[in-house]
Amino acid sequence: MSFTDIELAYLSTQRLGRLATAQPDGTLQISPVVFRYNDRTGTIDIAGRAMARSRKFRNVAANGRVAFVVDDLASVDPWLPRCVEIRGEGEAIGEPTDSAWSADLTQTGVDGAIIRVHPKRIISFGIDETAGDIGEYKASRRTVA
Repeated sequence: MSFTDIELAYLSTQRLGRLATAQPDGTLQISPVVFRYNDRTGTIDIAGRAMARSRKFRNVAANGRVAFVVDDLASVDPWLPRCVEIRGEGEAIGEPTDSAWSADLTQTGVDGAIIRVHPKRIISFGIDETAGDIGEYKASRRTVA
């Protein structure tokens, strides 16, 4: 498994993340996106309205380079940021048969096409609730594939 139980627990409490992709000329694009962890594939499935026509979908189809981050602030006093960053390979799938979104496409308004993020490197911090302040954060950095 790529993700730790703590990372999966954190991801399950979040709805939005930011996906970075590389355009054909090498410039970067970053987009806020909705996501779900796909326990069948061990991936992050990113969906959206008109996903198959989006620049991010075309970027991933062209070169597969992605980075994805989910973060928030558990507190501002004391300052307690939390984050899971995923670097990996993206897959643009027009009609997936095993999407984490398949069961409720009509309720969510997404069109079915997804970007699937296959983790290669995962960095997380601030999500282990046993940590006290930022100086005690337990950071995890690992290559998973």
